[in-house]
Amino acid sequence: MAADASLLAPAILLAALMVRTALGEFRQQGTAREQWAFATDRRAVAAGVTTAGATILLGWPQAGPAAVAWALLIGALTAHLVHRGEDRP
Repeated sequence: MAADASLLAPAILLAALMVRTALGEFRQQGTAREQWAFATDRRAVAAGVTTAGATILLGWPQAGPAAVAWALLIGALTAHLVHRGEDRP
């Protein structure tokens, strides 16, 4: 039961990110492409994959399979932040 409950939080957060993307796209076309541009940035993806891998390795003993869901969320957010950091001086 604990593993099921621990999957609920990352699922809700991922759904919220998808809804945010969809609402932004409805308001102004092209915003979804801008928000998810990190997926084509090699440096950002490498940072996200590295972070996700570390999360799985360190979180597996504690959370079990739920560590994978958290790793996907953390990896995507890390990649997004690394990509946004390129625009700053």
